[in-house]
Amino acid sequence: MSTLTIFSSAPARAAAEEAPAVTSRPIPAVLGADLEVPVKGGRLVGYANLDYAASAPCLEPVSAAVTAALPAYSSVHRGAGYASQLTTARYEQARHTVRAFVGARPDDAVIFTRNTTDATNLLSRCLPAGTTTVVFDTEHHASLLPWQKSVRLAPPAFPGEAVRAADAALAGIEGPKLLVVTAASNVTGEIWPIAALAHVAHRHGARILVDAAQLVPHRRLNLTALDLDYVAFSGHKLYAPFGAGVLVGRRDWLAEGEPYLKGGGAVRSVGEDAEWHDDPEPRHEAGTPNVLGAIALAAACDALTATGWTALVREEERLIARLRSGLASIEGVRELSLWGDDHPRVGIVSFTVDGYSAREVAESLSSEYGIGVRDGKFCAHPFVRHLLGGQADEGCEDGTASAVRASIGIGTTQEHVDRLVAALRDLVSR
Repeated sequence: MSTLTIFSSAPARAAAEEAPAVTSRPIPAVLGADLEVPVKGGRLVGYANLDYAASAPCLEPVSAAVTAALPAYSSVHRGAGYASQLTTARYEQARHTVRAFVGARPDDAVIFTRNTTDATNLLSRCLPAGTTTVVFDTEHHASLLPWQKSVRLAPPAFPGEAVRAADAALAGIEGPKLLVVTAASNVTGEIWPIAALAHVAHRHGARILVDAAQLVPHRRLNLTALDLDYVAFSGHKLYAPFGAGVLVGRRDWLAEGEPYLKGGGAVRSVGEDAEWHDDPEPRHEAGTPNVLGAIALAAACDALTATGWTALVREEERLIARLRSGLASIEGVRELSLWGDDHPRVGIVSFTVDGYSAREVAESLSSEYGIGVRDGKFCAHPFVRHLLGGQADEGCEDGTASAVRASIGIGTTQEHVDRLVAALRDLVSR
């Protein structure tokens, strides 16, 4: 879809005037920071949300942006009325905001989806015939499962081995090929060498898709500087829980691929046959899109950009260091890591507790201390089994062969971290 020039100037000006300025400002607050939850004994305590990697709470600026858009909410792209024109302008401005947020090339497509999983599946249906995908067993299921033809690589012992394994695998593949890799692990938080992997992919004539769902809430990403072909991420992990995600990347495969959804908006004309849009944005966004989700996602991008990554990263690193140090001081608590304690990571820590299943730990933390964590295999079954020493797979919901994950973000406080450490210390001393 083209820029706002297809609309009347008044709504476009209104949307532009309401767009937040990109200037330095304090870290924004999250909704629910004052939430109280019941614990055993009937007390209410402040909720310690340490489950950001699953879904982050809503930022106040995101809620405000959605609230501001609601009075004029209308259909997009085909309405002549003022509300429709204004809503269309806001929707297309959100596309530009997301493009800038990830440092995309000017001609990259920005396709709004439901989430990272939806974005990855969309791309999988647009791959040229015969494409072979190379993917590590360390990936989230969203990156592991959608491909018709794939080569799966074992978890690498160190980052350089990841690059060498991808190099060797791609060298042995004829025809179109795609390397799929996470930017930051949803299990360990460890940051992957995506620039080096992109270089290797391109040297072999392959493309690279980066799952950035766990990176973009924590670190700046520049698609152009890293020379990435495709990036996917979710609003619900980026403090915009309104049901939108995005796929950003090169247009040619997307323009040639079968429309992800077939219906209004994706088609130029319908007779005996359908003439589909060549532009991949309308081509893959049939029907009424999630306008408020796109507005929310863009508002989150604006809020994080305006805050500045230095302040965000500094506070996160302080808290995650405190958490990891506290966990290391408790006998019987073992942090899971692929590449060792010193490897850079975002605010995610997974661990096990001797004598307790992951579910028992999570339930105790919730019911006794008002702490929310995640337990299980985190939709990364092969990787978690590898980290736990290859224990048998008893299913995603089973407490055995699973781990506990604590994840932090905007809204996490030092008290939350200290409460988790104290609770675990109490638990193992029983």
